[in-house]
Amino acid sequence: MLIACWSAKGGSGTTVVSVALGLLLARGAPGGALIVDLAGDVPAALGMAEPSGAGVTDWLAAGDDVEVDALARLEIDAAPSLRIVPRGSVAEPPAPRVEALAAALQADARPVVADCGVAPGSVAQTLAAEASLSLLVVRPCYLALRRALAAPFRPSGVVLVEERGRALTRADVEGVLGVPVRAVVEVDSTVARAVDAGLLAGRLPAGLERALRNAA
Repeated sequence: MLIACWSAKGGSGTTVVSVALGLLLARGAPGGALIVDLAGDVPAALGMAEPSGAGVTDWLAAGDDVEVDALARLEIDAAPSLRIVPRGSVAEPPAPRVEALAAALQADARPVVADCGVAPGSVAQTLAAEASLSLLVVRPCYLALRRALAAPFRPSGVVLVEERGRALTRADVEGVLGVPVRAVVEVDSTVARAVDAGLLAGRLPAGLERALRNAA
């Protein structure tokens, strides 16, 4: 199963949601779980040192002479039962091999979470559109919803990052986008502190865990 997390606007919390989902899925899956980092911030969110080797963007840029099974050699340990494929060094990876990437991730026996960052964008957009479950991470913000509506595909569901004082509600978001809100994550200082301290992998905040438990 491939779960793609993406946003229409920066600062939505996509990486934190992706990492939390990966950690939760890793607990229950016999073979653990995998996060594919297209946005580039997953290691930092997990409190890891920045990877120095090749990553998924290098594989995308390598051409057809580099086989799909080379993806497994790019994986690094991130937390108990959780591995990641880091972003890599190619700033703008070419799109032709992204469908092969999506097929390989779909075929993986483990649950796979892709942090697609801000989509659309050729690679992130295609991966998000091809995923088993495409989750738009969005705040109840007019500008973010406007951009999400302009995307050339619809998500399977929404992870709503709820902020106090916003005029738009969960019902408004569902009505505008025409897809269900699968989880509501409240903006919480304990999550920010866990990320800032590099403790998210070892101490997933209870509120974040409860909110995302049934999102995937």
